[in-house]
Amino acid sequence: MDDSKLLQRLMEAFGPSGYEAEPARLLKTELEQTADDVTIDKPGNVIARYQGTNPQSPVIMIYAHMDQLGFIARKIEADGFIQIDRLGGIPEKVLPGLRVRMLSRYGGYIDGIIGNKSHHASSAEDKVHVDPVTSLFVDIGASSAAEARSLGADIGQPLTYTPFFQTLSGGFVSGTAVDNRGGVAALVTAAKVLKAQPHESTVYLVGTVWEEFNLRGAVLAARACRPSIAIGLDVVLAGDTRDLKGRYEAVCGKGPAVVLYNFHGRGTLNGIIAHQGLLALAEKTAESEGITLQRFASLGILTDSSYVQLEGDGPAILELGFPARYTHTPVETAHIRDIEQLGLLAGKVATRIDSHFSLHRYS
Repeated sequence: MDDSKLLQRLMEAFGPSGYEAEPARLLKTELEQTADDVTIDKPGNVIARYQGTNPQSPVIMIYAHMDQLGFIARKIEADGFIQIDRLGGIPEKVLPGLRVRMLSRYGGYIDGIIGNKSHHASSAEDKVHVDPVTSLFVDIGASSAAEARSLGADIGQPLTYTPFFQTLSGGFVSGTAVDNRGGVAALVTAAKVLKAQPHESTVYLVGTVWEEFNLRGAVLAARACRPSIAIGLDVVLAGDTRDLKGRYEAVCGKGPAVVLYNFHGRGTLNGIIAHQGLLALAEKTAESEGITLQRFASLGILTDSSYVQLEGDGPAILELGFPARYTHTPVETAHIRDIEQLGLLAGKVATRIDSHFSLHRYS
């Protein structure tokens, strides 16, 4: 399948945290073409097994989160407008005037918009003020609470940015949920590698849930797969836009990246430091495959790997990613080649791991 077509289908799927059924079904269908077996566990993780040839070789889990950030309806007003709150890290300054989609209680979706005070009636201060999400409202065209509820709107119903995908020039793609449907698409590429090439290790490819909500869905998958090696696939922040050029070096279109370090200290103390043996293997594999492997480190970021690394007796951890611009907005942007090479690299790394690979951080 054309990778861009698969990515489009994934990006256009409705799947906020806790409601990942659409992308999960898409991923399951894709992985069933290559895997020994594919299941969806009780929380909603998609788990595909690729049996290895050597039972003594480490079990590997390669994973990417399927969920996207979004909103939850908090209150249905008497006049039919809907108050919302965030589900994940929503940037409030991009919200007024956006199109959104709500999951109806009765099946299907309800389209709406996030209202903004009419420009002609706005004061100079109004025009530059960023309103918190709790002061915004969704307009679905209903004139009363009863009408809104008759359409399937209600307290607790999830919303996302209206799904959107477009291609830009030079191989770039943009739209909703590049983070992390790009990582999910990379899983499918890795699956093709595992299908085509013998590998000693049994490999589990996993589409995870809840990353944008609490980072714990992947933990439940790890408890089922019991990996000795865990490789996460997610976005890294591109430093090729004017606002981030002085902060990060990763560039869209120049290849996937390896995460050397990330850390989050607000509300939790967690992060990852790359396993040195896996780092060396990723670098060697990238070189042999003609892939430029960029390097990334940052504060203020957590991914599924932060908690997967604490499962069992502590699997060796590595985070790989693709550079993305404008993360958590409706116009996230990445380069399709970086996503394809990310999947290729992850799959090739897995095929190079055998029973002699050292799981210890210091060999």
